[in-house]
This record gives sequence, structure tokens and C-alpha cells, in this order.
Amino acid sequence: MDATFDPDLIHAIFKIVWSRRAERNEEIDVVDIEVGTGTSKKSRPTTANPSALRVSCELLRLFVTEAIERAAIIAEAEGINKIEPTHLERILPQLLLDF
Repeated sequence: MDATFDPDLIHAIFKIVWSRRAERNEEIDVVDIEVGTGTSKKSRPTTANPSALRVSCELLRLFVTEAIERAAIIAEAEGINKIEPTHLERILPQLLLDF
């Protein structure tokens, strides 16, 4: 298997996104729905299953690999040996549709 992203890094990124989303939701004053006895959505910590983190890492690896390969094809067609941001900008719309 190819090298992939570190699951701890991806988990840390997810936690940052979850905390920002929680902060935004607190500002909006979302109605709190009771899930169980004394447990609310706001008080439960958001966690990630280890296998879900591995799958997320693999999906991210595939996405980045595909982006680099497509951008390299565009750069090669232009006769350039280096991928530039404009090459990524050109492949991004179709890449997002494909994923």
C-alpha cells in the first residue's frame, strides 16, 4: 500500500472543523434536542472511529494523487515540467465532480 496521510493529523483536522462548527452553532442558538436522559447533542463529544479515519486518509490520498496526475497532464501538454497553481485551477472543477 502507498504511503498515506497520518490518521492522527486527519483526526486533529476533523476536531478543529468540529469545534468551529460547534462554536458557530452556539452563536445561532440552535434548539437543543434531547437524545437521552441528561444527554444533549451539545454536551456529547464528537469522535471518529479508527476505521473511518483510515478510510478518510485513503480517500484524501487518492484525491491528492488524482489532482497531481491530472495537473501534470495539463502541464505536460503545455510543455512545462513543473505543475503550477493554474494547472490545479483548471482541473479542480472536473475533479470535484468526479469525487
